[in-house]
Amino acid sequence: MNKRLVGLALFAVATVSPAPALAQEAPDVGSLMGFIRFGGVLLSVPVVISAMVVMRILGDIADRLSKRFASRRPLIQKVESFARFAIYIAVAAVTVGLSIRLDPTALTVIGGALAFAVGFAMRDLVAAFIAGITIMFDRPFQVGDRVEYAGQYGDIIKIGLRSVQMNTLDHNIVTIPNNKILTDVTSCGNYGNLEMQVPMDFYIGADQDVRLASELIREACLTSPYVFFDMPVPVLVKQLVVQNYVAVQLKARPYVYDCKQEKPFETDVHMRVIEAFRKHGINPPAILHRTRETVEARPDSLAPEPV
Repeated sequence: MNKRLVGLALFAVATVSPAPALAQEAPDVGSLMGFIRFGGVLLSVPVVISAMVVMRILGDIADRLSKRFASRRPLIQKVESFARFAIYIAVAAVTVGLSIRLDPTALTVIGGALAFAVGFAMRDLVAAFIAGITIMFDRPFQVGDRVEYAGQYGDIIKIGLRSVQMNTLDHNIVTIPNNKILTDVTSCGNYGNLEMQVPMDFYIGADQDVRLASELIREACLTSPYVFFDMPVPVLVKQLVVQNYVAVQLKARPYVYDCKQEKPFETDVHMRVIEAFRKHGINPPAILHRTRETVEARPDSLAPEPV
């Protein structure tokens, strides 16, 4: 009899115990669905549509004002950008307030999602911040240096904690994240100095007077008003083939007294060299045609003597 009572008790416990578990899971799904206000979701649709219409009207007004007040166009565009950003934030806040019941549980879920999104979005910002501190101490370049980076060439005008700003020779402001600079190769022309070397290449034919051409190039560099006299002006010579032409390359390495005068200095020297070459009859590379008579006329010819 006792064994029968124990068996019936165990059977009752086994059949009744899953019910509370199912009853406990059901409220969790219901509580998640309880966060959403379906009526608020429907009300959010006209709010979003109204915001799109307002931004469209705002863009048309900004375009008309920009055409009418051309001198104030940058200011008008800034105001329009700030207004659009404010509308985005307001619409997002209103939509969340209408669509979600903001009880403590919902605020916890939303706060966690926002914290994760903000942390993921600020990953590159934190990396750029740390790289900016590294640049401050390592100093691969300084403000005012002429730098080449990723195909861009110009003067560094600002070194910030997030990015570096470069003013190119075409007067374009290029913003470079600090973490990109630490991972790529950067070339600095003057590295804190005012003077800077300006290499220049000149090409003449292989049959031209190389020594005279070298002296004319050196004279053109030294007579330029932009040259820095405290540094030498070497001229290097090398023979090579340029587009199927046998040529002689003469590379001058003068210094300009101010890196901002690099291009005027380069232009002035090239103009002087072109005029000097024309005056002394020094010609550019050309295809040379040799005949048997020309080879035999050379004193160092290896042609056999006639018997």
